[in-house]
Amino acid sequence: MSVRAGVIVTGTEVLSGRIIDRNGGWVAGRLRELGVDVGHVTVCGDRPDDLVAQLRFLVAEGVDLIVTTGGLGPTADDLTVATVAGFCGRPVAVDPALEADITGILRRWRRLDDDAPLPDSLAAAIGKQSVVPAGATPVAPTGTAPGMAIPAADGLPAMLILPGPPRELQAMWPAALAAEPIAAALADRDEVTHASIRAYGLTEAELAETLRRAEHDVDEFSRLEITTCMRDGEVEIDTRFPTAAAAAYTELKALLRRAHGRQLFAPDGETLDELLAAALDGRTIATAESCTGGMVAARLTDRAGSSSYLLGGIVSYANSVKTGVLGVPGALIDELGAVSEPVAGAMADGACRVTGADVAVATSGIAGPGGAVPGKPVGTVCFGLAVAGRPTRTVTRVFPGDRAMVRTLATTYALHLVLDALR
Repeated sequence: MSVRAGVIVTGTEVLSGRIIDRNGGWVAGRLRELGVDVGHVTVCGDRPDDLVAQLRFLVAEGVDLIVTTGGLGPTADDLTVATVAGFCGRPVAVDPALEADITGILRRWRRLDDDAPLPDSLAAAIGKQSVVPAGATPVAPTGTAPGMAIPAADGLPAMLILPGPPRELQAMWPAALAAEPIAAALADRDEVTHASIRAYGLTEAELAETLRRAEHDVDEFSRLEITTCMRDGEVEIDTRFPTAAAAAYTELKALLRRAHGRQLFAPDGETLDELLAAALDGRTIATAESCTGGMVAARLTDRAGSSSYLLGGIVSYANSVKTGVLGVPGALIDELGAVSEPVAGAMADGACRVTGADVAVATSGIAGPGGAVPGKPVGTVCFGLAVAGRPTRTVTRVFPGDRAMVRTLATTYALHLVLDALR
């Protein structure tokens, strides 16, 4: 790619793990969407020497843009502007217009009259946040801290200084990109396209073998930047490429479809939740869950964008709930155990009967330690799927991992079971 960037996340609280970084990946992702090649995302504490070391590193790497996040507040450890300015050899001075803007923001927040005197501590804080390096373009604050855009000069790349609170940073992003020093730094970026394919039931090893074959069979394969990620049992294949190399991606996509067929459940990148919403197509659905404890219902309500088709979710760990609410015959549980396909099928039928749903999916399994019995190790989960007008389907799977992993993988499988039945 023609434009390269690096991101520095500052903050001792991030470095120590007390706060999880939500800025580095977000900024890198937005830059990559613009066609910028992000080579590094680093983290350092609130120490000027450490920040300078990272600035030197990125300059030596030959990046065209450095983005920093954090360290713009009014307290003594907020030193990013002064440190970056010193590194660039730029003196700093209070910008009167910026000082007036920040003063107005704080007066509104604190409900202070325009003519009311400011406490000394507040005035000092405003003065600190109003300092601008020579030649820099301030970016209007979305909280109280402005951003700073410093143009490339004297062998140094352009620099964009952004606040640490994610809400403020993200709200500032469009204006920061429009600032002249940053727009100039990004002017030569390539036009890029991002495309995703989602697969289920495909191992990373199988995918790696296919990609090795594609490396030889697809023209201009080297222009495709392919990232694969296993998440919740699904494999996401994300490809980023110059728009001029679209033909290479088309070849890759065709090769993947020939190799893996229906395992590529979303060849155009749709999420499982989006596909489920479309596949239900006016039908209603309910869940009856034991080992997944409501996680299937939560996916149907929280992520698909609309819950109008979910009529209800019944969590039925106790056998008394399976029999009393879902109508599962007690004799069936006594004979086969709660973790069995006939019981899972009866749970799905019961969920349809109780809620009036057109479709119901049920889970019953052994997710945690201590629940294993002969023939049913930890990770054994039985599923039932009832669809109006069809015989109820049952299936058993054994998932690896701890309790959390088993429940997550079982939830994904249950949703794919529904999707496969309705497509």
